[in-house]
Amino acid sequence: MKTTLSTASLRTILNDLRPAHQQFAAAYPGESTDRQPVHTVYGGAHLFSATTAARLGSLAERSLDHFAADPATFAQAIALEGDERFAQTLYQRVRAKLAEEAVEDFRIDFEDGYGNRPDSEEDAVAVAAAQEVARGMEGATLPPFIGIRIKPLNAELENRSVRTLDLFLTALGAATGGALPSGFVVTLPKVVAGEQVRALARLLEELEANGPFAAGSLKLELMVETPQSLFDHEGRAHLPRLVAAAEGRCVAAHFGVYDYTASLAITASHQTMDHFACDVARNLMQIQLAGTPIALSDGATNVMPVVAHRAPKEGPPLSESQVRENFESVHRGWRLHFDHVRHSLANSFYQGWDLHPAQLPTRYAALFSFFLESLPAASARLSAFVEKAAQANLVGDVFDDAATGQGLLNFFLRGLNCGAITVEEARATGLTLDELRSRSFLKILAGRSLSVEE
Repeated sequence: MKTTLSTASLRTILNDLRPAHQQFAAAYPGESTDRQPVHTVYGGAHLFSATTAARLGSLAERSLDHFAADPATFAQAIALEGDERFAQTLYQRVRAKLAEEAVEDFRIDFEDGYGNRPDSEEDAVAVAAAQEVARGMEGATLPPFIGIRIKPLNAELENRSVRTLDLFLTALGAATGGALPSGFVVTLPKVVAGEQVRALARLLEELEANGPFAAGSLKLELMVETPQSLFDHEGRAHLPRLVAAAEGRCVAAHFGVYDYTASLAITASHQTMDHFACDVARNLMQIQLAGTPIALSDGATNVMPVVAHRAPKEGPPLSESQVRENFESVHRGWRLHFDHVRHSLANSFYQGWDLHPAQLPTRYAALFSFFLESLPAASARLSAFVEKAAQANLVGDVFDDAATGQGLLNFFLRGLNCGAITVEEARATGLTLDELRSRSFLKILAGRSLSVEE
């Protein structure tokens, strides 16, 4: 066929595109294929022990036993839509999750959950917490992900923050010979400047160089708690440059609902997870970090599912009305938390914070119902994509919707990782376990293409 453009001119023009392609690929390598926890439980460092995760799981089970001893009561408490069979399936899977892995990620908190205490006291707690982590590693009692949240690196607290970090990691390295627990990360709160992130990255590098930890093994995550984390003083997108300042160590960005809304002068009674300002901030986080391996996490529901009346150790028991009010109080807290988690999930935030063990049942109820409700359609769509890909390969066409296929595959991977979806349900897509574990839709297509050719 006759064309106008010469081979030489095409080569010259297209060669000029290669640096742009390479730059884009480097900046946007795609979503990480590593497992992302579905939540982070924050707890004061002074309360942490090697058995904290197990204790939280037991407390969560006790709350469910007492305030929703059967599927129907639990479904009614969280206003779950669906039939009796769905409610029973959900309840069983929530119970199984609480028994097997109630906590996926825990943050040993030296900031808001700990407060400002005498230096000698925080010094001792930092060392003790590290020793408890080492004990948990030895006894295999830690959750799959764990870390510490230090104080901000601002003018008032930077010295205290750095000392706690140094004491903790020095004690941990001495106790473990440089081994780190799986998914270990250092959380940096109140980030407003790239210099704060760069300073933490340099501190971690020094701790590796002068201690037993392998180079590059200490990771960090950022907290987005102010508008300045999203835009700098000139109105430029700031979050990507904060991530870049970490020099490859940043793995996640967490949204801090209440500090963020307070920084916008939103009154306390309106500082909620589903406030419009929070939706805008979350969307900006997604826009600025889309296509990167940085995991995103939402914040916490700060209304706890706790009782309104506590039974006295001595004296008359609670009245019937007090018992009823306790149930109503817990169920109200459960429903709010359930709705907030579902709101986060609908906006593609698959991780959030939990602050109380009684929030764990509704964390998993919201998560599992989200996956189970979407399961039939997602299974049918992924099966259709795989079949279309095979047919396209047979006739020599290019299957150009792999991004959608990868998104569907990620749905099943997330569901499998957290226990919402069973292996049998995932295999109903027509994919094998090996294909699912490959974590790559393109690899699945390539493998099936080879099978067709053979």
